[in-house]
Amino acid sequence: MNDHYLKKLDRVTAILTQLQSKPTVRAQDLAAKFDVSIRTIYRDVKTLENAGIPIIGEAGNGYSLMDGYKLPPIMFTKEEVLSFITAEKLMQKFSHQSLGDHYQTAMEKVRSVLRHSDKNLIRNIEKQIDVFNHHTQPGSELKNVIPTILESIADKTQLIIEYKTVDSRVTNRTVEAVGVFFEFNYWYIMAFCTLRKDFRQFRVDRILQIFKTQNPFSQEYGQINDYRRYSNGEKTRVRLLVEKKIIGHIVNSKRYYGFIEETETENGVEMTFDTEWIDEGFPRWLITFADYATVLEPESLKIKLRHLTESISKNLE
Repeated sequence: MNDHYLKKLDRVTAILTQLQSKPTVRAQDLAAKFDVSIRTIYRDVKTLENAGIPIIGEAGNGYSLMDGYKLPPIMFTKEEVLSFITAEKLMQKFSHQSLGDHYQTAMEKVRSVLRHSDKNLIRNIEKQIDVFNHHTQPGSELKNVIPTILESIADKTQLIIEYKTVDSRVTNRTVEAVGVFFEFNYWYIMAFCTLRKDFRQFRVDRILQIFKTQNPFSQEYGQINDYRRYSNGEKTRVRLLVEKKIIGHIVNSKRYYGFIEETETENGVEMTFDTEWIDEGFPRWLITFADYATVLEPESLKIKLRHLTESISKNLE
């Protein structure tokens, strides 16, 4: 079997995978993905049709599989199997429980269609992969909170949430979720709050109750990154005096917390931030090197640090 035939076989199999995973696939996109001509893609699609695969569509419009058509399980490569194991480890450590449970079920289905040799590969290698330096935070007790959020985004319907704020007040909000994201060891919803008439972030572990409504979104939304600038509203100016010997250890993380500039002085490095994370993220980040830093402003940050250290001390008693 020559190399040309093997390449064609791999490409045709990959095209079949694309047809199984997407509603419609355009020949132009396939040609770009596999770095071949559109005419080659036409021939590959014809090969699938000749093999009895019911493909709907025409050249130039896009292709799809006949609705309801079932294909036998597609075999995975060894590299793909190894990537599944790694992804499973990451999901176990970093995913919200409501996502992790569904991912575990999905992985069981993946394992069920693996060849015997690949099942042995998983058994031999899965204990050799781990994720270190991860501090588990308490999560929401709601079992299906993130799947419910994602369903509302897909259906473009509003959510009603009962939410506990940072100062322990409980409020009810009607929100239109734009997306979910993981940051600073917590899961968040980015959403349009109908009460505030603006975009807000809500920490998932602070959601006490969540209900999906049939009320449609009031407007169209883009991708979640389009709204990250809104965060939780106003920014707070922070100035720190940091010892020079620690600067190298925070050079990569400081940009996530609104870093603006730094000035080297005789007493250390004066760092200035405009941060949107003054209530949670910034104090928790600062405490990791607080013994090498002095808060110049604001006074409220000193109070937050004091409360945080008191809480840590109580947990160590």
